[in-house]
Formats: sequence, C-alpha cells, structure tokens
Amino acid sequence: MDIERIHTPVMLERTLELLAPALEREGAVYVDATLGMGGHSRAVLERFPNAIAVGLDRDTDAIAIAEERLTAFGDRARFVHTVYDGIAEAVHGEGFAEVDAILFDLGVSSLQLDRAERGFAYAKDAPLDMRMDSTRGRTAADVIAEYSEDDLRRIFRDYGEEKLAARYARAIVRARAESPITRSGRLVEVLHDATPAAVQRAGHPAKRVFQALRIEVNEELSVLERALPAALDLVAVGGRIVVLSYQSLEDRLVKRVLAAASTSTAPAGLPMELPEHRPQFRLLVRGAELASESEQAENPRAKPVRLRAAERVRRPS
Repeated sequence: MDIERIHTPVMLERTLELLAPALEREGAVYVDATLGMGGHSRAVLERFPNAIAVGLDRDTDAIAIAEERLTAFGDRARFVHTVYDGIAEAVHGEGFAEVDAILFDLGVSSLQLDRAERGFAYAKDAPLDMRMDSTRGRTAADVIAEYSEDDLRRIFRDYGEEKLAARYARAIVRARAESPITRSGRLVEVLHDATPAAVQRAGHPAKRVFQALRIEVNEELSVLERALPAALDLVAVGGRIVVLSYQSLEDRLVKRVLAAASTSTAPAGLPMELPEHRPQFRLLVRGAELASESEQAENPRAKPVRLRAAERVRRPS
C-alpha cells in the first residue's frame, strides 16, 4: 500500500500554525486523538523537535501503520489503542497530568475508506462492516438486520439528515424479509431502487444512509460529546485544541462545546465580571474555517472540512 498516495493530512499547515505557540514549549505534549496513519503526528514531531506525541486510535490497523511510520522518533511517539472518549485515561496512563496541544481529525480515515473490505465506501462492494475498531462491536449488517423500521428511519433522519429516511427504512425491511442484506453492493441496490429518478440526479442515494450507519455503528456523536469536555479539561493554560469536522452534526456539537468554554458564566445584570466567571478558553478562529480552494482541488477529502480552534486562557481557581 502506498501510504503517501492515499493519506494526505487535511489542513495540515493551518493546523500546525494554530498549534505552534503551544508546541514550541520545551517538552510540549501533543495528543492526536484520532491518529489514523499518523500524518499530522509525523509533521508535529518533525517540526517541533522538543514535542512528544501521544496518538490515540480505535483502529488497530491504523495504529500498526502509524507505529511503523513514526518509528524513527523513538519514545517521542506514544500509541494508545482506545476510542477518543478515553483521552483522559490515555494521557494519564502515559504519565501526563495535562497537555499542550490536542487535535481531533474526525470522520472516517483514508485507510478505512480505501480498504474495501472494511465496508465504509458505498462505491465498493464489500461486507457491511463499518466498525472503526474491527475487533469488537456490532457491524452495519447487524444494524440493517436487527433494527426495526422505526429505528432505521430514526438513524437515517438524525445521523444522515436524509429526507427519504422513511422510504429507505421501509425498503430495507421489505428487502431483508426476502434475503439478508450483508454486503454494501446489495444495500446500494435497495436504496437505488427506492429513490425517485429526480432525486438520483441530485447525488448518490446511498451517501447519507452510509454516513448514518457509520455513526450508529461507531457511536460517533455520543463518543465525541464525551470526548470534547474531557479533552478541554486536559489542556494546560496557553495550550490549544484544534478540531476538524467533516459533517454538520459533528461541527454543530464542536461549535456548541467551544462556545460554552469561551463564554463568560457571569449572571446577567452583574455590574462587573468577577474573575471566576471569566471564560476559560478563547476562540482562535472566527466561525469555522474551510480548506483553501487549492487544497480542495488537490485533495477532495478536504472539501467538507470545518476547522475550529481554541486556547485555554485560565484554569478555575
């Protein structure tokens, strides 16, 4: 596998620019909460020779590749097999009470998309798996086989923001009554047949359904909802966090958490803001930043990305 060809870190230069003031500290600790194949971590270790990187990932294949790619950095590169809501336990397990920089590069990785047998890509026929950690948990095929029509409709609507959620759930229940749906190709056929011709011209009918299944299988939103507060608690004063989101549900959650952390808690009507009410973080970018047009042209996976970032300015007394 040509790792350099399939793995181009998204918004790498902007991420490093935002994290640099924290990473330039002596002995800076950087946490890559979604290690993947280690592209961002390698750049950090190369450019900030005093930094230590702690990489987390639930995908054992990704960790194995990252370990090989980062072996030259010796014990400056640490690896923990965990879902990123285990970030506090992972950091403490490596002997650190707090950290200087954290990156979340959310969504499905290049490795998972490009290995057809993982079942993430609707354009490739494969077993309906979609587990980011292939060693445990239910698969997308399990969800398709076991969920009621109401539950399928709910996840397609809530996690895929799919307008035809009810129609697709009904079609799947009918199709599985005839024979099990265990492969992505068969699921795509069912969805295609259930899609009006006018809607098909507006985009691939399976895109949002596959997103919804992936989020459900990996509990992505509930994991992220737990992970972000835990990550913020770890950031030292002057430390920074960057989050790259690839779909609106993630980005809205990130926006809400960072907004709360960067907003005064002073009750309305107080004549002055007391120190204990001052925000603990300040936002580093206005709104959500997009990848440049040139990066989007060179790397199509950068098109949907939304970047948000914050810096800790104080700890509670």
